[in-house]
Amino acid sequence: MVVESYQKKENKKNRNFIPCREQILFLLKTAKDLISQKKLEKKFSISTQEQQKALRRRLRAMERDGQIIYTRNRCYITPENLKTVTGKVIGHRDGYGFLRTETFKDDFWLSTEQMKFCIHGDIILAHVIKSDRKGRNSAKVLKILQPNDVLIVGRYYIDNKKKFVIPHDSRFNFKIFISDSVVSNAYISLGTIVVVKLKENSMKKNKIQGTIVEILGKEMGTNLAIDIALRTHCIPYLWPKEVEYQLHEIKDKINQKDFKNRIDLRHIPFFTIDEEDARDFDDAVFCKKKTNGEKGWKLWVAISDVSYYVKPDTALDKVASKRGTSVYFPSLVIPMLPEKISVDVCSLNPNVERLSLICEMNLSNKGELIEYKHYEAVICSHGRFTYNEIFKIWNGDIELRFKYKKLLKYIQNLSSLQKILKKYNISKRGIYFENIEAKFTLDSDFRIKNIYQNIRNDAHKFIEACMILANIASAEFVKKYKYPVLFRNHDRPAKDSIINFRSVLKKLGLSLLGGEIPESTHYSDLLKKVSNRPDYEMIQTILLRSMKQAVYSPDNRGHFGLSLSSYVHFTSPIRRYPDLLVHRVIKFLLLKEKKISFKGKDLSKFKLHNLNEVKKIGLHCSMTERRADEATRDVVDWLKCDFMQKKIGDVLTGVISNVTSFGFFVRLNQFFIDGLVHIATLIDDYYYFDAIGLKLIGKSSKNTYCLGDTLKVKVIAVNLNERKIELSLYMSR
Repeated sequence: MVVESYQKKENKKNRNFIPCREQILFLLKTAKDLISQKKLEKKFSISTQEQQKALRRRLRAMERDGQIIYTRNRCYITPENLKTVTGKVIGHRDGYGFLRTETFKDDFWLSTEQMKFCIHGDIILAHVIKSDRKGRNSAKVLKILQPNDVLIVGRYYIDNKKKFVIPHDSRFNFKIFISDSVVSNAYISLGTIVVVKLKENSMKKNKIQGTIVEILGKEMGTNLAIDIALRTHCIPYLWPKEVEYQLHEIKDKINQKDFKNRIDLRHIPFFTIDEEDARDFDDAVFCKKKTNGEKGWKLWVAISDVSYYVKPDTALDKVASKRGTSVYFPSLVIPMLPEKISVDVCSLNPNVERLSLICEMNLSNKGELIEYKHYEAVICSHGRFTYNEIFKIWNGDIELRFKYKKLLKYIQNLSSLQKILKKYNISKRGIYFENIEAKFTLDSDFRIKNIYQNIRNDAHKFIEACMILANIASAEFVKKYKYPVLFRNHDRPAKDSIINFRSVLKKLGLSLLGGEIPESTHYSDLLKKVSNRPDYEMIQTILLRSMKQAVYSPDNRGHFGLSLSSYVHFTSPIRRYPDLLVHRVIKFLLLKEKKISFKGKDLSKFKLHNLNEVKKIGLHCSMTERRADEATRDVVDWLKCDFMQKKIGDVLTGVISNVTSFGFFVRLNQFFIDGLVHIATLIDDYYYFDAIGLKLIGKSSKNTYCLGDTLKVKVIAVNLNERKIELSLYMSR
């Protein structure tokens, strides 16, 4: 070998010889396998301790520079020789896991053996291995780039004097042995739910060790379920001291100084229209028909001017950025901003003066957006209404019409515009989902007392249409100037998702038009076509699953679901950080439009981020949105299971909402709750899974269970820890 012959000559000349980077790279690139330092020493005839230390230093420098990779089994390889991926580990309760990357659509399989070297949530560098017998691309752990240092919630136990915690999140498939506790003088009884911090380098030892840092409680309830969700999903819920100090500086009432450069709209009868249990009101509306021979409508959407109070790089801004969004649990809200901001000075409460950012729009007779303008203003809401109140007034409720007779003219204006938007509005071109949502009434212990269907009425849809119009106008405004800003992107479905969706439709005797690249209108037309079918909800659910998730990004890719070329979130700065950033950009651009010179002026109150910063914020806000959804789902699922414990043994009617290889889920008509009929309980035949038709088929009987089937089931068990409701088919005798 060239390197070896060269080395022998060199060694004779210099006993302190250390191979240069090029020589090491040449050897690693031509090697057929991973090479350890010992093998390198042998290849280069290195024997002295000084030489070994020098080689180790050089290898570490090359690793830092990305020239070579140091694997977990203490070997070296070049990136060119190894197909590597970086991603996040997603654990599974059965011991195996997956590696999720940003560059590949499908996750990589991590075997139970590989999961011994990492845990759920770790960011790792892995080697891609060819697909196995099941057709799965798998990965081999090379290195943990960023260990998951989150706190882990679990139950505390003692066995043979050994203290350990079993994680509540089944994706952490291991015991955590407790070495000590920072909770002083606290007796921890068996079964208590605690919070544990893993010790550094814990994975390198045979036993994973941790320290108890918090005791949450023993008896499960809604509040404890929320505490677990907050910690499991790493949602910030405490306010730093700096925030409290800043809040003291904010005055409770606005004064004349705050009015500067603002248009006074206190005479306009704006209304807020929200749910009955809403606490923060960040949007208000007013509309009127055009006069003086002009056709069409004028619509004002007033949004709370949160950016006036929450300046960039302040304690309030940092905490809002970190939280990203408010989290709405059934009995509690974890707000993005403290209550003084969210329910007081920035909430458009009735009969108080509030600072606002206005989007004033001219609409055609068909509700189309013709012109728009943004400006800062002062408003005074003339009424706080609920969706149901407005809907009842529109439909002639005598008592409410008498109660609000002074405002009736303006409420009727809203009704007239609503009818136009309902007939012609922009959502007509997009994909409109008629979701059936379950709402709860809770008892004094915050447990479910009753479940009912939340029906969206015309008032809901009208306010939604007004907010969409304001978001469209805001997107059109900011994209003219090409400043980095967060767009709300919803990408079109992937090709294989379209193929799979069409396969299901074919089984149902339906089709999706539009060829290989269907547009939003084709999906919308399909939903209209099946709106009166009994399996409408099932078709809508499958369609929704075939769609991609909406995200925040400075790259304007449009909103496929709404059939829009550009879209931003402008209307909820109290509860969404991207909206707050959009407000800051709009206010800066408004000054720029007035051709105000910024030379020598303090621009810190705007703090426009560069493209890379906006990208990072977009990724973070997309993550916080998913995090909030997952945490809320955890608590809601616990509440449902807690409620269904009282229904064990009951026979109920339901519809199959999802079919998998291990059984099918049934949505109970009475409670809008899903339970699983496991395939093992179907003892009349051997059933196999038809993945394309989404059905289970009996091998002998050819009996089928597919989406949309109505059947009777019996509640046989509820697992609170795993949030599972088990059902069996009810066979009447």
